[in-house]
Amino acid sequence: MLPTDNLLLQVSRPARYTGGEWNSVVKDWAAARVRVALAFPEVYEIGMSNMAVPILYSLLNNQADVLAERVYAPWVDMQDLLQREGKPLFSLESRRSLKDFDILGFSLGYELTYTNVLNMLHLSGIPLRSGERGESDPLVIAGGGCVLNPEAMSDFIDLFVLGEGEEVLLELVNLFREWKGGTGRKSRRELLVQAAGIEGVYVPQLYHAEYHPDGRLRSFEPLAPGVRPRISRRVVSPLPPAVTNPPVPYIEAVHDRGAVEIQRGCSRGCRFCQAGIIYRPVRERTPSEVADAVEGLLRHCGYQEISLLSLSTTDYPDIEQLVSLLTRRYGDQVLSLSLPSLRMDSFSLALLDALPARRKTTLTFAPEAGSDRLRQTINKGMTEEKILSAAGAAFEKGWNSLKLYFMVGLPTETMDDVKGIIELVRRIQQQGRGSGGRRPNVKASVSPFVPKPHTPFQWAPQEGEEQLVMKEETLRTGLRRIGAQFSWQAPRMSQLEAALSRGDRRLGQVIHRAWQLGCSFDGWSERFQYDKWLQAFKENDLDLSFYAHRERSLDEALPWDHIDVGVSRAFLKKEYLKALEGRETPDCRYGECTACGLQARNPVCRQKCRETVASEP
Repeated sequence: MLPTDNLLLQVSRPARYTGGEWNSVVKDWAAARVRVALAFPEVYEIGMSNMAVPILYSLLNNQADVLAERVYAPWVDMQDLLQREGKPLFSLESRRSLKDFDILGFSLGYELTYTNVLNMLHLSGIPLRSGERGESDPLVIAGGGCVLNPEAMSDFIDLFVLGEGEEVLLELVNLFREWKGGTGRKSRRELLVQAAGIEGVYVPQLYHAEYHPDGRLRSFEPLAPGVRPRISRRVVSPLPPAVTNPPVPYIEAVHDRGAVEIQRGCSRGCRFCQAGIIYRPVRERTPSEVADAVEGLLRHCGYQEISLLSLSTTDYPDIEQLVSLLTRRYGDQVLSLSLPSLRMDSFSLALLDALPARRKTTLTFAPEAGSDRLRQTINKGMTEEKILSAAGAAFEKGWNSLKLYFMVGLPTETMDDVKGIIELVRRIQQQGRGSGGRRPNVKASVSPFVPKPHTPFQWAPQEGEEQLVMKEETLRTGLRRIGAQFSWQAPRMSQLEAALSRGDRRLGQVIHRAWQLGCSFDGWSERFQYDKWLQAFKENDLDLSFYAHRERSLDEALPWDHIDVGVSRAFLKKEYLKALEGRETPDCRYGECTACGLQARNPVCRQKCRETVASEP
């Protein structure tokens, strides 16, 4: 173990690095056959709010001979101190150097954490590039939403886990256990070739990309016999039992409460939403499973607030039954239930009214766009009439504060749509005044649209900075005039996010150079250094605009085409064309099968597709 106590006395928030939290697991290092460090490339308070890490932490530590520990990105003061003192980055549980572990697994959920990954590898003494690692270095793996286009990080990761990790991670651990303990141990490359045979595992060094002179992808081919040209995303069904004993943070986390995932996936089909594609199909836990998980969290963690998580909570089919069950069971206790990801409708408000110990603070909804036309284009399925009706009902029920999320720069957007945001907020305010209450507090939070892989808008360009700034000024002036609050995400951060999310493997050089220039914690406005990123692009003869602002042709080879998420390119193309025509697509859970591609591999979707075909005239 590392002597770190003297370090903790010299940094802000030392509890970020102490470990020892309630429910943390400390195993016998010598007795473990496989040692895994789960790494989240953000500060402790953000990482402890992530759902994936505790799931994998519990899953691995439930294996008798596997040890799993956690590590989060050290803040700048600890980073500088480690380098000055010549000490490596360490895990929370045993304070061992990350270089001592067999496997180092990163969770990648946001592109602007990529330089943090390099920083953590560097602080651990692990070679940054996969090809430079030796037989004694940890196997560096990564999963999470970002790895459905893994190419920008392919230089630095030995293998990617595509999709849901509950099953495939254990398969990887089993393979590693056999490889580590076998006689006549095979090479690291032979291990990676074997791993590539596991469904959902992508090993980038086993593939080669070629590019056209104009920078577009020409070809992407396997380099070894038997390596699959396309890698399928892993999907877990049914959902395993929820984790009820996660480590409880010593300091306040961003989401300082217990959380139970009540369903995974969403079939609404919002065309900008990557999560709605990459987590299909929808799978639910039963109300009794959820209630048991809530009971476990209260018993093991002592939380007074539990969040029932889903991409669209009101689409959970038994939500009324679940709320009623939990209210009956805990109505006489100091327990607050929260329902994030609600739709702006009367049903959601009725649910909120039924919750026990619910304080009427701030309601959060996402209209996303300022006009019915544009909401129809993005397939949001929410009219202004419904929005105003829900807002009026909320004010009448005693809610006096609304936070509304919008995007600007969406495909087909005009300045009339942008001004429509101001007008919509004004009409919502009028609903509050009309209900007889005091003047409502309405806040509009606006972000630039970021086109994402595996969505119908993956071909769409992102608007340039000049246009976005003009729209920001329009919104800032208009919303100030009507007395509404306004917050805005800097377009330059969104541009970098777009470039990295749709990037190819040449961007590895850019990320490496940006890190060398001092970039880290790029998602923090006070740390973001746009000029250094532009320098990194320029030094590598690449252009950020090529990745962020260029519209792709529908027949162009895309850097992520070798990743099969289950939803077909043909479906995404059809949805993009429908968006440009302003046509909506109904939710397939309540209507006909839309033939998105999942019918080829999912039994429920396959049956739905058969029923749809049979009903056609």
